[in-house]
Amino acid sequence: MSSKVYILFNLFFALHLVAVHCVEFHVGGDASWAVPSSKNDQLYNDWASKNRFKINDTLCFEYSKDSVLEVTREEYEKCRSTHPMFFSNNGNSNYTLDHPGLYYFISGVAGHCERGLKMIIKVLEPQSPPQVANQTSNSSTASAAFEFPAVNSTPTLLILFLSFSWAIYM
Repeated sequence: MSSKVYILFNLFFALHLVAVHCVEFHVGGDASWAVPSSKNDQLYNDWASKNRFKINDTLCFEYSKDSVLEVTREEYEKCRSTHPMFFSNNGNSNYTLDHPGLYYFISGVAGHCERGLKMIIKVLEPQSPPQVANQTSNSSTASAAFEFPAVNSTPTLLILFLSFSWAIYM
C-alpha cells in the first residue's frame, strides 16, 4: 500500500512542477492606484520596472474615486483617451496580461494622469526551447540516435531525479 502512496505523491508533485505559474501583482504595492506625491511622479513606472511580468499574470488595481484605462501609446503620452481598450471604475480592477509587449495604463480622472497616475508594463516573451542543429553527416547521425534530449529546466531535472529515486527505492 505504501508504494502506491509513494507513486501517487511523486506523480502529484511532478504535475505541480510542470504547471504554469502566474502571479498576481498589486499595482503600486502599498501605494495602490492613487495620485503620487509631487516628488515622485514616476512612482508606477518605477514600481513596474522592478517587476518581471509574464503572460497570464494579473494586475490588481485598488483605488477609490478613480478609474483605470488601458490605452495606446499615443493616448498614454497625451494623458487622455476617448476609446480605451480597457476601462474600469469599480475600485478593485483585475487585468490579465494576455500577450507579450507593452501595456499602457492611465487614470481616467481629469488631471490624475498628468500628475503621475500612469504606468507602462512590459510583458516578456515566453521562453522557447533551444533549437537543435540538424546533423548532416552519416557518422554523426548514427551516434545521435541514442542521445538524450537536452535537459535545461529545473522542473525537468527534478522530475528526472524523482523518477530515478523512485526506481532505486522500488
